[in-house]
Amino acid sequence: MEKKEEIIEVTNDTEIEVTSITVSSLIHIIRGKQVILDSDLAMLYQVETGAMNRAVKRNKKRFPEDFCFQLTEEEFLRCQNGISKDESTDGRGGRRYMPYAFTEQGISMLSAILRSDVAINVSIGIMRAFVEMRKFLATNSLILNRIDDLEVKQLEYQKSTDERLDKVFQYIEDHAESEQKIFFDGQIYDAFSLITSIIQKAQKEIILIDGYVDVDTLNILAKKNAGVDVKIYTYASARLTNTDAANFNAQYPALTVKKTQVFHDRFIILDGKTAYHIGASIKDAGKKCFGISLLEDPGMVADLLNRLRTV
Repeated sequence: MEKKEEIIEVTNDTEIEVTSITVSSLIHIIRGKQVILDSDLAMLYQVETGAMNRAVKRNKKRFPEDFCFQLTEEEFLRCQNGISKDESTDGRGGRRYMPYAFTEQGISMLSAILRSDVAINVSIGIMRAFVEMRKFLATNSLILNRIDDLEVKQLEYQKSTDERLDKVFQYIEDHAESEQKIFFDGQIYDAFSLITSIIQKAQKEIILIDGYVDVDTLNILAKKNAGVDVKIYTYASARLTNTDAANFNAQYPALTVKKTQVFHDRFIILDGKTAYHIGASIKDAGKKCFGISLLEDPGMVADLLNRLRTV
């Protein structure tokens, strides 16, 4: 059996002043149409949002898509600052459902299912506001188009500026360690901070060539990013046990240790492309005077990696 059309009788006939200024602040442009949201209309008509929407659904033949439509989440987020909080909320400031938007024709149709002097006065005020809004847009369309053009140009300029700044910052980052840094005895914190910052640049892999690795070395390597593998090449006499490596892997995987006597100097290689020469074992950083420098020649990095493959 087809449901009968529902008409809402509004018993609160309190006189309400609806001005064009008041209504115009509630009008949004969505899908190229001027609309007012259900909660704002309910506030103006002095009815509950839920009751009004239920009446609309029971009279859905009167409200085709170009009269009334439900917002998407993206549309809702764009205009939610103008949505009134009422019984359509879930008690925590959020809505249980996406709101409905009513076009000028839909609002006119609402007056047919809302019977009260309040509804009549409100409908008249809303219609006048829509008319004035159309006149304003028509009169100022050239100015508004120019404003749009200015906004587009501003966005393009901002994007261009951001890209230039990104290049500058990238250059600074790439060349920050290009000169050798020297640390004197006692500068333990500064040396530790620099080595940690170098280690944290790695995204995939850290290769440490250091003949005197121990647990203190692992404590520094623990500052690496998650998911970064660590390979250590050290002397057979290094004070690093299998238990130490296993404990490290239990929390900061994955670490592999290989014993070799081939290298005298210390190196850190990041992601197979960036290498640093270190004058002292990183466990002793800052305890004695030593230096750190970035190897700027890609060929030297390639030579180091090739030599490691033969170890």
